[in-house]
Amino acid sequence: MNPTNPQNLWLRLPLNVTDQMGRRVETPFPPQRIVSLVPSQTELLFDLGLGKKVIGVTKFCIHPAEARMHATIIGGTKNFDFEKIAALKPDLIIGNKEENYQTGIEQLATKFPVWLSDINNLPDALDMIRRVGFIAGAKEKAEGLAAEIDASFSTLIPTQDKAAPVTVAYFIWRKPYMVAAQGTFIDDMLCRIGFTNAFALQTRYPEITAEQLAAAAPHRILLSSEPYPFGNKHIAEFQAICPDAQVEIVDGELFSWYGSRLRKSAAYFSQLR
Repeated sequence: MNPTNPQNLWLRLPLNVTDQMGRRVETPFPPQRIVSLVPSQTELLFDLGLGKKVIGVTKFCIHPAEARMHATIIGGTKNFDFEKIAALKPDLIIGNKEENYQTGIEQLATKFPVWLSDINNLPDALDMIRRVGFIAGAKEKAEGLAAEIDASFSTLIPTQDKAAPVTVAYFIWRKPYMVAAQGTFIDDMLCRIGFTNAFALQTRYPEITAEQLAAAAPHRILLSSEPYPFGNKHIAEFQAICPDAQVEIVDGELFSWYGSRLRKSAAYFSQLR
C-alpha cells in the first residue's frame, strides 16, 4: 500500500458511525478482524462475503457451518470469554441489545469498538443489514440484500378477515411456558402473515400458565423449533390444553433470525398460512 495515495490514507482513517442504540462507535474502515456475538448477524456477514474477516463467533452461530470451523468460539451470547476475545484483537465487535447482556457489552466496549443492533420489526432488520454492510465494507451487497428481502415481504399481503381474525399463540419456551407477545420481532412477523397475537396485550416474552392459554383459546398454536427444541412429542401436550386449536411446529429461525435468513421467510409464511 502506498501511504501517500489519498485513497489509501482515507481507508486507514477511523470510521465514526452510530449504531441502532444511538451509541457512537469508531472503528477502522474497513475492519479486518470481526467478532460476531449474534448468530443471525454472523450468517449475515458470511452472506455478504465477509466470512474471512470473521475471527470470533458464539457457540450458537450454527449458520453457515464453516463459521464455527474457521473462527474461534468465544462462549455464548450471554456469557463471553473475555480472554479469548482479547487474544483475537478484534477491530470490530457486532452484538445486539436483546441477545447479548449489558454488562458484558459494556466491558467489551472499554477496549474494542462494539456496534449494537436493536431490532423489533422488519424495518429495523433491513436498517441493520444496510448499516452492517456499510460499516463492514460491503455496502452494495447489503443494499441489494435488504432490497430483496423487502420485496419478498411486499408480496405477503395479509388475507385474514378483520371481523374474524385468526388468533395465534407463539411459544418459545416450556417449563415455564413463554410466548412472544407485543414488541417483539416475532410479533411483527405474525402480523405480516395476517395473524392476530393472542397475547398482544402483554409485552416481550411473558410467562403464561396453561389456564391462561386455555382462556385465550387461540385458533392456532405455533411451537418454535428454537430456542426451546419443541418437537412432535409436545403437540399432544398443547392439544390437551386447547382441544380446538391447530397445534404445529414451526421453523423458529425463519421467525426470529433477522439477518440474511429473512430471504426465506416470506415464502415460508405464505405456505404456513
